Amino acid sequence: MKEEILELDEFLTLRKKIPLLDARSEGEFLQSHIPGAINVPILNDAERQSVGTIYKQEGSDNAVLKGFELVGPRFHSIIKKALELFPDKKILVYCWRGGMRSEIMSWLLSLSGFKVYRLKGGYKAYRTKTFVTVRQNHKYLVLGGKTGVGKTRLLKRLREREEHIIDLEGLANHKGSSFGGIGMESQPSVEQFENLIAEELFQIPSEDIIWIENESRRIGKVILPKELYDTLSNAPMIEIERSKDQRIELIIDEYGALPKEELLSAVNRLRKKLGGLNTSQCIQAIENNQPTIWITLLLYYYDKAYEFDLEKNHTSQRIRFDMSTSLLETEIDQLLEFKTNFQWKI
Repeated sequence: MKEEILELDEFLTLRKKIPLLDARSEGEFLQSHIPGAINVPILNDAERQSVGTIYKQEGSDNAVLKGFELVGPRFHSIIKKALELFPDKKILVYCWRGGMRSEIMSWLLSLSGFKVYRLKGGYKAYRTKTFVTVRQNHKYLVLGGKTGVGKTRLLKRLREREEHIIDLEGLANHKGSSFGGIGMESQPSVEQFENLIAEELFQIPSEDIIWIENESRRIGKVILPKELYDTLSNAPMIEIERSKDQRIELIIDEYGALPKEELLSAVNRLRKKLGGLNTSQCIQAIENNQPTIWITLLLYYYDKAYEFDLEKNHTSQRIRFDMSTSLLETEIDQLLEFKTNFQWKI
């Protein structure tokens, strides 16, 4: 069955109903990939390196021969795995540039009765699109506020009200502090993080408003693109205010039941910033199951850091919303009313 070669936009549209196969090596896939893809390597990492070396030293013909020598004995296992994974025998395929590896995969699966759609330009074409997309200007409304004001909770409720949101912490698998990785899955690479942000933006019309949480440029080990960070720093920010008692209660709900060992490790990572006495008091409070005490001590540090970062980096209009006495649905209504009435500068 003959393959079809598709431009990127058509390829991405078809993936909504046809599964996606990444023919690159396992290391390339782990570094970054098109979300939703399943990795079935034509060449593994070591084999890819070997073929690349031959290409540089001996030319493309010998490299192609070596590639077939390495992958030929595995044709049977590749076909068998593809049949297990994709029993409907329809598949979208890509490699790095849409060249030899995806061509071989397409040829092999086509011989086995698959209908194959191959991406022109490969992952490189996709990555070019995501790179550009996350650096474009959009209309962002930034939710700010000190640690514990419930920004993520508001974002999730806005999504339930069919608003456009981007949850950077959710995409990063990290909540942005020394404690932010506890209980979370491993973080994506910086490149994959950008891909995930772009995937969200693909679904949002360019003229629509997007709600997003105020973040430092670094979220755990991932980093926001400078262009996106600068855009958010200059976007209007709604600064949520709550009483300290409310903030402590929200933080207890989120962090209070986490494993003590991990909480203690997080506190020790902050030792230089907290100082010896505060660190010791935090450790004692965690060991004695006194979350109000250690959270209060930590908020002193985090509040200072927040104010410093805000004054240094967030140069846009700041609108304060006191939400100390309101219910969640009332808070959402307030935010939506603000969005409706806000006058955007052109």
